[in-house]
Order: sequence, then C-alpha cells, then structure tokens
Amino acid sequence: MFLNFAMAKKEIKILFISRAYPPIHGGIEDQNYSLGEILKRLTPTKIIANKKGKKNLPFFLFRLFWQLPFLLPKYDLILFGDGVLAPVGEFFQLFYKRQKFVSVIHGLDITYAQQKTFFGKLYRFFNIPALKNLDKLIMVGNHTIEEAVKAGIPRKKCVFIPNGVNIKKVYQPSSRQDLENLLAKKTGKDATYFQNKKILLRAGRFVPHKGLHWFIKEVMPLLPTNYILVGAGGHNPKAIGDKENYTLCQKYIREKNLADRVVLFPNIPQKEMNILFNTVDLYISPNIEIPGSMEGFGLNVLEAVVCERPVISADLQGLKDAIKNGVNGFLVKAEDVSAWKNKIEEVLSPTFDKQPFVKKAKEYTLDNFTWERIGEKYLDTLQQVVSAD
Repeated sequence: MFLNFAMAKKEIKILFISRAYPPIHGGIEDQNYSLGEILKRLTPTKIIANKKGKKNLPFFLFRLFWQLPFLLPKYDLILFGDGVLAPVGEFFQLFYKRQKFVSVIHGLDITYAQQKTFFGKLYRFFNIPALKNLDKLIMVGNHTIEEAVKAGIPRKKCVFIPNGVNIKKVYQPSSRQDLENLLAKKTGKDATYFQNKKILLRAGRFVPHKGLHWFIKEVMPLLPTNYILVGAGGHNPKAIGDKENYTLCQKYIREKNLADRVVLFPNIPQKEMNILFNTVDLYISPNIEIPGSMEGFGLNVLEAVVCERPVISADLQGLKDAIKNGVNGFLVKAEDVSAWKNKIEEVLSPTFDKQPFVKKAKEYTLDNFTWERIGEKYLDTLQQVVSAD
C-alpha cells in the first residue's frame, strides 16, 4: 500500500535542509533524519544537513548562502527541519518565486521567542516574522499551532502532522537482568538491590517543562518504598534554549531523602537508554506548565509504547497528540499529585492486565505513528503546497 501511494502521487522535487542532524543525537536531529529518509523513498529529495552540531552552525549558514543559488532552481520545494533557518528561507523567497518554502515547527520554535534573553529577543525579531512569510508551516503538535497563532502567525499557514516513531531506534530485546545489571553499574549498588523493585523511567532533557523535578519533589515521597525512578536524558547546561534544572532535581533528591530511590543518568549511550525503554515497569511523562516553554509532541512516550511499556502522561500540550487515553497509554491531569500517585499504583498493581494492554497500545501506535504513515501525510501536504497558486 505504501509503494502504491507513492506511485499514485505527482512527483515533486524537494530540497530538505536541516541544521540539526546525526551523528549528533537529540529529538530534532533524530526526527530530521527519519523525515529525510522517508522523503527520499517517496519522492526525489536532496538533503543538506549540518552534521557537526551547534558550534558548526555559522559555517553551515555560510555554506547555504553560496550553495543554494545553484541548487534552488532544480527543486520545487524547500523544506527546513525547524524554524531556526526560517530567515534563510525568507531571504531566498525574494529571488526564487517559483519555489515554495516550508518549515517543520517544533514547540521551542515558537516559545523561544518568549524568552527575555538576548538570543530570545533576536529570535523574536528575525525568526517570527520570517515564519509568517513562509508558504506553509508543518506543526508537530496542535498546541504548537495555538502558540503560533498567539505569536501572530496566521492559522491558515499551519498544518498539524505529528512526529513518527522509529521502532528500530529504540527496540532492543533485553531482559530484567540486563536492567538490574545496568542500574548496578550506574549506581554502584549490587544488582540484587533492584530485584522486586518497580522501576519507573522518565527520559528526556533535564528541563523544567518535562516535570521531573516536580515529580521527584511531590510524587515520589508518596509512592511505596520499592518504587525506583530513573531520570535519563541529555544534559548540557550551556545549551541555548530551555534552561536546565538538573541541579534542582539533585536538590530535591537530597531534601526528600530519596537517594536510594531516585537516580539520574545524564547523557547515557543510546544502547543503555534502549535497555531502560525495553525493561522498566512503567514509563512516565509528568510534564508541567512552564511559561515560555512547552512539549511540542512527546515522542518519548511513543517510543516507550512500541517497546511495550505502559505509559502514563500528563494531559498537556503535544502529549495529548501522542497518547489517546486508555488506548495507548493513560493521561493524568498535570500537577495533580493524588491523581498521579493513584494511577501509578493502579497500573503497577497485580490486578492491572498489563500484557494485553501494552500489545494493543503498540498496535495502535504503529498503525498511526510509523514514519511510513507520517511520510504519506508530509508528501500529501507538500504536494498541495506546490500545486497552490
């Protein structure tokens, strides 16, 4: 069906430009890679990518300004991997009227303009006006659209297409013993310490809107003592964007005497992250409202689902686009301590019929969020943009 769909569509030529791309790994990097690969399968697509991280961005921009004048005439549409390069698209729009310019938009692409830092003000001055001038903006979440409209971006320019989940990235056959050995290695405890424990995982950057600090402070002290929380993800205190609160998480661990029940694993290798995703008892996403920041979509919850982990997520922002309550996970009111405690204990109780639920949750997620499915939506939208007057 996938190949028939591709053949039935009118062919368009796409130039995909990404300023964040593997081998550097992160949410945008991995999303851009998967999007680029699926577009190449669907229609003629050339990828220009910055593969050397944020420090290389000035050199990448220089490369674009001398390379694009030669490339643009060959393509029908230029797609940017996120809103950072929107001013580049706005500039070349002045000279290339036949081509269409489109950008994928993540939550931070909008909310970063609300920050009062020098770079936040610079972004608000240059990038938001540039986004308004592009031909179409593909938003990864419905809440991102609402934030964009608040920023003055016309709703008609926005279309929602969720991120896809790459099962090959996260699925890794692992055993409970693998989990216990990994925790022992990371904490210095004996592996037997983790036997008969309920292991909860929260993956993602150590930034406020992810809610890890709130969960440590408010919910963990109320859970049974055999519940252990692992917080794992990217840690870069010098990164431009959302400010980190890794040290605040550490502070609450000390204050609540949770050193034996909460462990933080910053910047762990993907192989070790995959062991966690495939073996923990429960995945949580306790996001909270933070002004000037948001969860654009919440891909990690879907990665946990396809690894057949039960998922509990805050009923908030882009997470509501990823999780359908009672179908592929559970939504709980953000910052409702009692609701979180009760739902966690319910899902981890012996009476919860775990295996049938996680099997159906995975099936639903693969039916709706594989990159093959998402690629079809991208191609359909991009073809409509090219065909528009």
